[in-house]
Amino acid sequence: MKIKVGIGYDVHKLVEGRDLIIGEVKIPYEKGLEGHSDADVLCHAIADALLGACSLPDIGVQFPDNDDRYLGMSGDKILRLTKELIEKEGAKIVNIDSIIVAQAPKMAPYITKMKNSIASSLNMSPNDVNVKATTEEKLGFTGAGLGIAAQAVCLVEF
Repeated sequence: MKIKVGIGYDVHKLVEGRDLIIGEVKIPYEKGLEGHSDADVLCHAIADALLGACSLPDIGVQFPDNDDRYLGMSGDKILRLTKELIEKEGAKIVNIDSIIVAQAPKMAPYITKMKNSIASSLNMSPNDVNVKATTEEKLGFTGAGLGIAAQAVCLVEF
């Protein structure tokens, strides 16, 4: 058996007129994330971590933002398609750990639902998916409320 680690990062700008969807959960907020897809930073970071662990090109290559086939694509669909890609490489996901970086809104009320939804999309136990959140104490672009970022790390086995 071979094990590999992957890391992913994503960031999107907060804008008016969009829904805020993070970890496949719609969060009530006056702004949403700008993007070609649903701009789910958490799912995007997780997908990139999984692709990286399998030495595959990132989600920008897999699901390019200049291709209308991916316009409005949900984080759920990106995760499901990513799982198919890594399974073709012979990989099985062992676990995922992730963090959302946002000054607002507070993520704590939605973390369990995010974990369960991501686990369902990847056909995993929620015990093998971890989601955390933090602020940046009003520092940087996330601290200023200009955007939201996410990071993820995963372990896969072959």
